[in-house]
This record gives sequence, structure tokens and C-alpha cells, in this order.
Amino acid sequence: MKKPAYERLSGLDQSFLHFESPNCYMHVALTTIFEAGSLARPRGGIDIKRVRRYVASRLHLLPRYRQRLTYIPFVQDPVWIDDDRFELDYHVRHTHLPQPGTDRQLQTLCARILERPLDRSKPLWETWFIEGLPGGRFAMLSKVHHCMVDGIAGVDLLAALLTIAPHDQIGKPERWVPRPAPPGRSMLGDDVMRRARASLDAVRRLPRWAEMAGADRADWMSRLSALWGLVRAGVQGAADTPFNQPIGPHRRMDWLRFDLDEVKAVKNRLGGTVNDVVLATVAGALRRFLERRQAALDVDIRALVPVSTRTTDQRGVPGNRVSAWLAPLAVGERDPRVRYVRIRDKTSSYKENQQASGAQMLTETADWTTSVALGLAVRLISKVRAFNLIITNVPGPQMPLYLLDAAMVGGYPHVPLFENQGLGIALFSYAGHLNWGLVGDWDLMPDLHQFHDHISAAFVELREAAGLTGSAPDASRAEVTRRGPTRAVAQVA
Repeated sequence: MKKPAYERLSGLDQSFLHFESPNCYMHVALTTIFEAGSLARPRGGIDIKRVRRYVASRLHLLPRYRQRLTYIPFVQDPVWIDDDRFELDYHVRHTHLPQPGTDRQLQTLCARILERPLDRSKPLWETWFIEGLPGGRFAMLSKVHHCMVDGIAGVDLLAALLTIAPHDQIGKPERWVPRPAPPGRSMLGDDVMRRARASLDAVRRLPRWAEMAGADRADWMSRLSALWGLVRAGVQGAADTPFNQPIGPHRRMDWLRFDLDEVKAVKNRLGGTVNDVVLATVAGALRRFLERRQAALDVDIRALVPVSTRTTDQRGVPGNRVSAWLAPLAVGERDPRVRYVRIRDKTSSYKENQQASGAQMLTETADWTTSVALGLAVRLISKVRAFNLIITNVPGPQMPLYLLDAAMVGGYPHVPLFENQGLGIALFSYAGHLNWGLVGDWDLMPDLHQFHDHISAAFVELREAAGLTGSAPDASRAEVTRRGPTRAVAQVA
């Protein structure tokens, strides 16, 4: 008989539970496209039973995937316990498009799948295998609650399922016996003791501040200053735009990809980082979008840019290890080169003044309070629009990956939308390409596909501003299917 066990969620992990509402789901996702390989069935589609056997053989690498939430009595803090009712068939799902499916049909289906909240009485993930793409290709849509993973952890989880070389062998699943959950009174007692120890440690650390060495004190003051700057920027509020209105429950989705070498060429000419190129490209696209919507251009539009704080020894560890920048996008600047320089200089200053560490201090304070108090704080934050949209860029593997011997040919990430923020942008680099995933509120962004075109045009403009000539960059719609008439979408098998 195994000993009772549970694991606490960090304050940051808990916050994503509190941000969730009927119109504001908090799961992250990745749509990956595969060649069928030996998973193809003679009459079409893929061998889903074989896929499920393979996933079962890899689940021991993903222990959080067989855990669910429960709550400590009275304080109502969420904790992870092993799910004694776990069923793989519930989480690994199978559906198809009417053949031959198109990109737009696949995007519509993925958006509809993402609109469905995850059941909190079960492990907070689903993986959908979608047939019906031309050439026997299929898609895998992985949908995981943000309280379980951040972007880097999501890549680690993908790496647990995929391999760097094709193979056709499925190992025997490791035997798994769920650990029982402790009694509620035991968890409550543990929590009371934990908070008491944390408070005592904080009191003991106070006199040490006066004894800090100059460098340590300067670092602490720098982090505190960065925190104050972040809070002040958030309280001032970001600009009102056509996509910063109350959102509904429905979504639109699109994706595209750039050649990663083309992006690096711009970075090398203008200085800065790949992420600076991304932010400047989005700024140029937003300028075009606002012009077409006849909205004001000379406004303070800010992006929330997640910054990983995950250390090397935390790779593979579930949960969130992330902070953030609030980056102004200089949308009012007409000249793309000047716009880029302004963004590049601002992000460089953030690195120097440790703005991300200031945000980290803010999230760490959540570990000191109860879930009830954290929920009240989250609702207050939701009412203050500190940023206009999220732009997150997650580095992925540059070598091909395989699901058994099915080659992965692309991957497009999706971020959740927060209250009053009807547009989100996520990027994932893979095998020489920078893949963009766009998500928009159904009503606020009926022109999401036009925004896709604005991103392509803004990158071409930035490339020209960098003095790059020659062939046009690969800034395609990243089509994984042939074009065709749109038909009714999806039948669940």
C-alpha cells in the first residue's frame, strides 16, 4: 500500500485557475501536423488504437497527466492528487474532417475544441488526433491547462511523447498504482504549519537585510524598483483598441510560418534578438490593423511578453516558471526601422533593470496567501487592463521529431485570451521555421485572417528596412492541406 501523497500548486499556478471564467478559459494548446507513416490504415485515417497504446507506454514520463485537483478544507487551496479513476481513452480523443480537409476547416475545428473547458474533476489535459488531411496527414491538438505547464514545460512534455528518430516499437506500459489522497484534516494541518514556518522565516530574514553586502543589496533594490515600475505601468492602463473589449466564449484561429534564417537575418542587420523582430513585426501588423479599422494610432499599446525563469535543473518539472515584461510596441511610429530600434532598446533596458525579476517577485507573493485572497487579487487585476495582448515565443527543437515513425512537419501554438483581450499571439520555432499561432475572439476579430496578412506584410517591410534584398521570405499561410470549398466541420469518432 502506497503512502498518501499530494503536491501543492504554486501561487502562479493557482492564478490561472482563478483567471478562468466561462468566456476566458485558461488552457494552452499546440496543433502539430504529421505525415501518417505506418500509422496509416489501408482504407484511410490512422490506427488510433496503436496511438493510444503508444501514449500509454510514455505516460510514466508525464506523472502530472495522471493527477487531478482537490482542495484543502477551509482555506480551499488546490493541490494535486493521483487520479484513482484515470482512463486514457477519455483524454486521447479521435475525430476527423470531411475529406479532403482544408486548413480553414482544421483551424475551425481546433478553435471549437479549444472553446470547451477542461473538466476539473479529471486530469487537466486532452489530446485530439484529427484525420482527414490530404495525403494521409493528420493533426494532433494537445490541450493542457495553464496551471500545469508554461511554454517551456509544454515543449518538455512534447519531447516526452516524440522522439528524434523514427521507430515502430511500442514498449510495455509501466505499472502504475495511484497513491491515496491524505485526509482533508491532515492537509489542513500541513498547510497551517507551512504558513507558520514561512512567516517565521520572513521575520528572521528581516535583520539580515542590513547585513547584506553591497552587491546583494543593490540586486534586491533593483528587483524592488523593477516591481514598482511594473505595478505603476499596470495601474496606468493600456490603450483602448477594437480588440480590447469584453470577450465571448467563441474563437477564431489562424497560423503562418516564417523561415527562421530570414528572421535571424533581420536581427543580425538591425541588432537585438529574434524576439525583437517578432515584436516589431506584430507592431507593424497592429498599425495596419488599426488603420483599416480607422482607430487611433498614437496610443500606448503594450504586449505582455512572458519570460522563462526556468533553470536547467528545472527542465521537465511541471508547473509554471515564468515572469513577464510589459513591452510598449511603438505602433504610432511610421518608420519600421525606427519602430524596431525603439522596441529593441526598450527590451534591452528591461534586461538591464530586471523587469522580469520584478514580476517574479509579484507572483512569488501569491505563495504567502490563501486561495481566497489570491482569487480576489486576480479579479482586481482583471479589471485593470495592464496590457493589450500576449505575445509569447517558445523556442522548440530544430531537428525533426517523430510520433513512432510519423514525421512532424509543423507545430502551431495557441494562447488563452484574458478578459477584455480579444487577440493573442504565440510562436514556436521548429526545424528551421518560426511558426505563428493566432487566436482571436469570434466577435471582436472577424478579420483575424486579414490580420494574418498584416503580419506577413509587416515582416516584408521590416526586412526591406534592414536592407535585405533578393527572394521573398517564406512568410506563408503554412498550408498543411490543399485549398478547397469549406464544408461542415468534424465528426467525433
